Amino acid sequence: MITPMEEKVHYKIHVKGHVQGVGFRWSAAIEARKLGIKGYIKNLSDESVYIEAEGSITELDIFVEWCKKGPAFGFVDSVTVNTSPPVNYTDFRIESF
Repeated sequence: MITPMEEKVHYKIHVKGHVQGVGFRWSAAIEARKLGIKGYIKNLSDESVYIEAEGSITELDIFVEWCKKGPAFGFVDSVTVNTSPPVNYTDFRIESF
C-alpha cells in the first residue's frame, strides 16, 4: 500500500511472448491485487498483453519483475514500460479485447 510519503505512479506495460491462453491475465491480476496495485489488464489482437497499473514505484517494480516471468505455462519475450500521470483506478480488473 502507498504510504503518505510515497507518490502514486502509473505504468503502461506491454508484454510480448506466449502470453495468451496460458492464464497470464488471471495470474497477473492476482499478483497485482496482492501488491495493492490498481488498473487493468487485457489481451491485444497481436497476441500480446497490455496493462495499466498504478501504485508505488516499489509495488510496480515488483509487479514488472513478475510480468517478465509470467505464469508457469507462458513465455515472455519482452516487457516494455512507460510512465504517465495517474488516473486513479479504484480496483484491478481483467478486460476483454
